[in-house]
Amino acid sequence: MSDKQVLVVGGGPVGFLTALGLAQAGIRVSLVEAEPEIVDSPRAMVYHWSVLEGLDRLGVLDDARKTGFVKQEFSHWVFRTNERINWSLDALDPITPYPYNLHLGQNELARIAWQHLERLPGTSVRFGTRISGLSQDASGVSVTLQTPQGPVEERYDWVIGSDGGGSTVREKLLKLNFFGITHPERFIATNVRHDFRQHGFLLSNLTMDPVYGAIIVRIDDSDLWRITVMEDASLPLDGVPARMDAFYRTYAPGIGDYELVQYSPYRMHQRCADTMRVGRVVLAGDAAHITNPTGGLGLTSGLFDVYHLLEVMTAILLEGASEDHLDTYSDRRRQMFIERASPQAVANKRLIFHAYQDSWLEERLAFLRRLPHEPDVVRQMAGFTKTLETHMER
Repeated sequence: MSDKQVLVVGGGPVGFLTALGLAQAGIRVSLVEAEPEIVDSPRAMVYHWSVLEGLDRLGVLDDARKTGFVKQEFSHWVFRTNERINWSLDALDPITPYPYNLHLGQNELARIAWQHLERLPGTSVRFGTRISGLSQDASGVSVTLQTPQGPVEERYDWVIGSDGGGSTVREKLLKLNFFGITHPERFIATNVRHDFRQHGFLLSNLTMDPVYGAIIVRIDDSDLWRITVMEDASLPLDGVPARMDAFYRTYAPGIGDYELVQYSPYRMHQRCADTMRVGRVVLAGDAAHITNPTGGLGLTSGLFDVYHLLEVMTAILLEGASEDHLDTYSDRRRQMFIERASPQAVANKRLIFHAYQDSWLEERLAFLRRLPHEPDVVRQMAGFTKTLETHMER
C-alpha cells in the first residue's frame, strides 16, 4: 500500500466512488461527511449507459443493478395534444455491452460504494465531521476537522473536495468564484409510491408542457416513482403537498391511494468554479460545477470527473506522473461542462418545462418522432453523454 494519503470531503456518490477507486489502487484514503449519515433526499437517480462501464470497472455495477433496475424504454409526452413518442435504447445493442440506463437513487449508489470501500485496508469514513480549515504547502495539506468529539488537526498529501453545490472547500476555504446563473423557478422532486404504469406510463416519461412539464420515472421495483415538476419560486413551501396532489391527479386521472414518501424543493443553477485545482486541493462533481437536473447531466458529469480524476491521481501517486496533469483535468472537465453539459441541460429544461408551441419545439418534435423508427437517431441522441468523457494524455 502506498504511503500517500488522500482526504475526500463529501459523502455523496462522487465522494464515495472517488475514495473507492483510490483505495482499490492501494492508496490510503479518508472520507469525511458533514451530515450524520448519507443524505437520502430526492436527487439524481438515472445513470446514462455511458457511465456504466466506469461503475463496472469500480466493481459496483452488479450491486447497483440488484438494488435498482435497468431500463431501455422512454416516452416523450406532449401534454397539450396527448401525443406520446415511445422509443427504446435497444438500438445501442450493437455498440455497447451496456445498452440501457440504470435507475437508482444516488444515496443508494453512495451506500453501495461505501460498502465496497469499508472492505479495503487503509480506509476511514467519518460522518458528522465537517472541514473548517485548510492550509497547504509544497508537500501536503493541513486541515481542521470539526468532529463530534471536537476539532482535530490532520495532515494529508492531497484533498479532494466533492462536497456538493454548497461546497465548503470551494467557497469558504479556497474562496473560488462560482460563475453562472440561478434559474428563477423552483423544482420540486418527489418520491411517491403508486403504480403509475396502470395509467399508461412507461418506466421513464418526459412530459412536455409550460405548466404541466414533468419528469416521471420509476425508481425501484416497489413502485416508488420520482415525479419532478417546476413551479413559481414565490409559492409557499407549506403548500407543496397539496400542489403535488393536483399534479398527480392531472397526470393520472382517477388516481386512488398513493403515498408521498418524500419531497425536496430546490433551486436550479448553471454554475462552474473558475478552476478545479488549487495546488494540492482538487474539486469534483457539484463542488466544481452544477446544472439543472433535466436529463441527468449533472451526475453524469460528476461521474466522468471521478473516472478522469482517478486516472490522474493514481498516475501521480503511484507512477510519478507530473502533477501538471491535474491542470489538464481541471481545464478539460470545465470545458466539457461549460461547452456541452450545461448548454444541453438548459435545452432539456426548455424542452420539458417551457414547451411553448413555437418553431423550436416543432423542430425538436420532428427529431423525436424519428426515434421509434430510426436506430441511428437513437444512437445520435444517446451518444451525446459519451462525449462528456475525457481521458488523461500520458
